[in-house]
Amino acid sequence: MADHGTVEYATATGQDVAADLVAHEATYDRFVQLAFVGTLHVVNIVIGLGIGAVAGHWGVAFLIFIVATVLAAHGLAAGAKTPLVVMTVLSLLALALTA
Repeated sequence: MADHGTVEYATATGQDVAADLVAHEATYDRFVQLAFVGTLHVVNIVIGLGIGAVAGHWGVAFLIFIVATVLAAHGLAAGAKTPLVVMTVLSLLALALTA
């Protein structure tokens, strides 16, 4: 059998809780940005597919695909949300006009 000695407890030294909290909040903010941009990008793609497949305006659909992809990349790189929101509104307007 194993020898039962005294239990040694150690305390964590050098752990900076404030720095860990800042890193955690930055990661969470980045995740929220990714979820927001990804969701709006998928919405724009679906709207573009609706315009192309249902209404037959594939030129408008490809324009939406390209602009939405560029704005999604910009949103991920720069952290901007407004351009993709505006693009979604314009996509909905294009859907309404082509339907």
